[in-house]
Amino acid sequence: MISVAAEPLFSLGGFPVTNAIVNAWIVVLLFTFLGFVIRSRASLVPKGFLNFMDWAVEFLLQEMEKVTGDRARARRFAPICLSLFLLVLVSNWMGLLPGVGSIGVHPTHGGEDVLIPLFRAATSDLNFTLAIAAFSIVATHVFGILALGPVAHVSKFVKIRGIVQALKHGPMDVMVAVVEFFVGLLEIISEFAKTLSLALRLFGNVFAGEVLLTVIYSLVSLVVPLPFLFLELLVGIIQATVFAMLVLVFLKSMTEGHAGEDHAPAVGAAAH
Repeated sequence: MISVAAEPLFSLGGFPVTNAIVNAWIVVLLFTFLGFVIRSRASLVPKGFLNFMDWAVEFLLQEMEKVTGDRARARRFAPICLSLFLLVLVSNWMGLLPGVGSIGVHPTHGGEDVLIPLFRAATSDLNFTLAIAAFSIVATHVFGILALGPVAHVSKFVKIRGIVQALKHGPMDVMVAVVEFFVGLLEIISEFAKTLSLALRLFGNVFAGEVLLTVIYSLVSLVVPLPFLFLELLVGIIQATVFAMLVLVFLKSMTEGHAGEDHAPAVGAAAH
């Protein structure tokens, strides 16, 4: 039986540490270690694995440039988008490793022996997907403020300035401005919808894959599950790509004005 909620293993200062959090920590420590290794061996003429990494980053920047429209914004958004891509991808694949979901403790609950796995794919926990989705949406607003300025960015949602300006023209303009004001409020609601959409899409696909594999393994454990494992590998790549690309699209949208003008240089100026 698979629990929808991640199972707590122990507590730290009253904070429950679940098996999904443990897997997330492992992924973060893995990337931290690889980051230090790559940084320590970086050179102007990369060789071997570093040469592959250099090619991969350049390829991904070119793909991001197709969305952003320019290399400057692609490079600016790359750290957050590529980090989310790798975090989601490896977290998805961690759930396919032998022992994840099957190795654990067996406490007795209600007179029955219950398995609590020591490890669980982080992206199969709704709390985790909500956290990275909320972080992503907040990041888009931070980039939007840096690109457009606080007033211009907030006016995308709360268009009070439009009503004040319309008072100088006439009642029809005031009515249009009021409608635009309420449309802006709907845009605020859509930001919460974006967060839920990102979180639920990722959680639903990963959790459904775990349920499918559990059912297959309960029926037959040799050869037959292999095609489903390869399918889940593919799903892991697709879900990580979709998540990162959606965040990239949101970043692009938030750093453009109402007429779609590019304010990317303002981000660079703010950064310096």
